[in-house]
Amino acid sequence: MSDKKIRVLVAKPGLDGHDRGAKVIAQALRDAGMEVIYTGLRQTPEAIVETAVQEDVQVIGLSILSGAHLALFPPVVELLKKQGVNDVLVIGGGIIPDDDIPALKEAGISEIFTPGTSTQDIIDFINANVK
Repeated sequence: MSDKKIRVLVAKPGLDGHDRGAKVIAQALRDAGMEVIYTGLRQTPEAIVETAVQEDVQVIGLSILSGAHLALFPPVVELLKKQGVNDVLVIGGGIIPDDDIPALKEAGISEIFTPGTSTQDIIDFINANVK
């Protein structure tokens, strides 16, 4: 890969008001040499995709603790497709039951990281999968 830094958008979709985990991930990605844009709390899928396109990111990291992942993650992938954006890696993390992970992957989320995942595992996944 070139010397160009990987650009990552870390986003908190929905009404979830807790972002400590997202901020920890954002800092770990920065420490690993990535450029990170953090959207802040309570973002809609539309706002997330708009920001991702404007910022020309290669990765969208969605963080959720509220349990609304099945309602909020798939629309991000769909909106990217509608805009003709097919080269952005979309990953998710947070409190997500194992039983919901296959449906999220089927919807186009490349990987789901649950509590206890090391930040290095997330960094390694991004580095291995960014086009």
